[in-house]
Parts: sequence; C-alpha cells; structure tokens
Amino acid sequence: MKQTREKGPRKRPFSISSLDPSSAPRKLRLARLRAKLADQRADAIFVSSLHNVSYLCGFTGSAAALVVDEASATLFTDSRYTFQAAEEVRGARVRITKKGLLAEAGAYLRSRRAIRRIAYSEAQLAVAQHHALRKAAGAGVRWVDDGNAVEFLRIVKDVGEIAIMADAATLIDSVVRAVYKQIKPGISELDIAAEIDYQMRRKGAAGPSFETIVASGERSAWPHARPTNRRLGKNELVLLDQGAILRGYCSDITRTVFLGESPQRVRRLYHAVWEAQQAAKGAIRPGATAGDVDQAARRALERAKLGPYFMHSTGHGLGLEVHEGPRVGKGSTAVLQEGMVITVEPGIYLEGFGGIRIEDDVVVTRNGYRDLTTAPRELLEL
Repeated sequence: MKQTREKGPRKRPFSISSLDPSSAPRKLRLARLRAKLADQRADAIFVSSLHNVSYLCGFTGSAAALVVDEASATLFTDSRYTFQAAEEVRGARVRITKKGLLAEAGAYLRSRRAIRRIAYSEAQLAVAQHHALRKAAGAGVRWVDDGNAVEFLRIVKDVGEIAIMADAATLIDSVVRAVYKQIKPGISELDIAAEIDYQMRRKGAAGPSFETIVASGERSAWPHARPTNRRLGKNELVLLDQGAILRGYCSDITRTVFLGESPQRVRRLYHAVWEAQQAAKGAIRPGATAGDVDQAARRALERAKLGPYFMHSTGHGLGLEVHEGPRVGKGSTAVLQEGMVITVEPGIYLEGFGGIRIEDDVVVTRNGYRDLTTAPRELLEL
C-alpha cells in the first residue's frame, strides 16, 4: 500500500476523555422542549417520529408515540414492548395500548381538559393516521404545526451525544483501515460492501447508517452508486462511502483509493478535492453559516476549474439520523453553533473517467472544529 501525502494543517484526533456521556439527562431535553412549546402557546406536543421519541425518552422500539405537556410525558406503545419500555424509558410514563397507538393517544388527549392546543408534525403521519388521531382526540382540540421543535433541539449535540458519535467515528475509521487490505483487482464491489458491513458488526455496530456505497472505475462518477457484481480492475479509482450506527448514533465517511500507481491527472484531481475539503473545514466556526462552508469548498474547486463537476451539497448534519439539520449547501443560512456535528464531503465526478470524494464527520467547537473521523485522507495507491 502506497500513500501520496499532501501537505497541510493536521489536527489532533478528537478526544472524549473529558466528556461525560450521562451529563445531559433527558429531563433537560424535555424541559427545553416545553420552553419551545410555551413560545408557541401549545398545551402539549404529539411526537410520532421514532427518532424524536428516542431522543426525548430513550425508547428504541418500532411502535411508539409520545405526548409531552407542561407537567408530564406519556409514552404509548404496545404489548410487544412491555419489558423493553420498562428498561429503556426515562422521564415519561409508559402506557401499553390495547386498541392501537393513535386511538389510545387520541383518547388520552380528549380526556385531558387542560389540553386544547396540540403541536404536531403532519408530515410525519400518513393521511389515514392523521384522520384517526384527530377523530380519537375529538373536535375540542386545535392542532398546530410544531415547527420541527424536536428536530431543532437535536441539531446541537450535548457532550454525551458527542462522546457516542466520537466512538461511532472511531469504529468506522477502523472498518475503513481493515477493508483497505481486502481491496484488489478481481474482487467485486458487492464483496467489498459485504466486508465493510461485516466489519461494522464485528466491531460492535448495530448496522450501517445507510446502504454502503462501493463504486469502481467509471461508476465512481455516480455519487450514490449501489455496489454491483462489477469486479475491480487495475489502474482505476474506487470510491467507498460507509457509516455505522453505534448506540443509536450515525457515522459517515468517504474515502477514494486508486488501484495501482496513480497518474498525474488523478493526483491533481485528488489534491483539488483535498484542498476543497480543507477550505470548507477552515470556514467552520460558531457564527458562520452552513452556506459559508459550502461556498469555501466551491471556490476552491472553481479555482482548480473543477466547479461544474461538484454536483451536490458540501455536507449535512449528522446524529440519530444520517441526514439531519443543518443542510451544508449552497445558500444555506443555518448558523453554526458549538456542538453541531456535520459532514464535510466535497467531490468531483467526471463522466467516463470516475469520481473522487473525501468525507469526514466534524464537530463544531468554540474556536472552530474537531475531526471525529481520522482515517488517512491522503491518496492511497493499493
């Protein structure tokens, strides 16, 4: 394995030694949510997103709804999760339903005379679910949009969340390093993808954050190519995009390697993408906008006359979901705050030739950023 090194600033790996994963109890999250509800003059919020339910009370089952009012929180789930809910849920009462989540949650809301204005996300319910919930709750309540209240809270991670995400990043780093040893001409994209997913599980991940991407040769110019039976050939690019879920939180990393000794054109293109990533990271700081970060990457690629070949956003928020706020794209006005975790992933894609993308997970710090993923970013020649 040969590495071609690019000169540039190097940052120390992110350390979690000073972070306490238990330092942000869920009751604080519920308190912050209640404060937002008060601003909206809502008496309660009906939470149907399973990620939001997990964030607020810890429950990880596949059927749940949560009602939070000014004095209490109540989780609704079914009898399959009786024991699991008793073990996982914190800060909320558990009600095991007998007639369906929406019917029972709606009946509960109907019985609470002090609850007459309920915030919720209509987009997270199917039309039939929406009608069933309103019917069960009765005509005496008014439903208002929740303004993505829980998602807004999730954008800024607490120290416990960052500690888990640092571990998830370390795990996927180790997967990438292990898989490099398997990449060689003749092996299929599907074989490499299977090895990546296997290594994740072996190292303790619950599973992949998304469908693992392995794209070789001309197919590496497809930003989200699915792996196929195509066998890797000599003297071609291979793009690997993978992420792991650890204790509920996602990681996401992309590396691009070359099979053989890379020609000057590949080294020049790779260096341009590397410089774009460094420029984007250099723009990260509290108070900057996500659009500023995206613009820094685009300017670097435009200087290299590669702007037209960068066809997606520079990154996205990361957390319980692999894609969440903020969007790190052109024109994004989201203001970066300490504790946000985002990806930085500029790339170029040339039809008939191939693609190059370098992606890392970073946390916004008081003075800038820290890398969570640290696997080598230099062009690897395998």
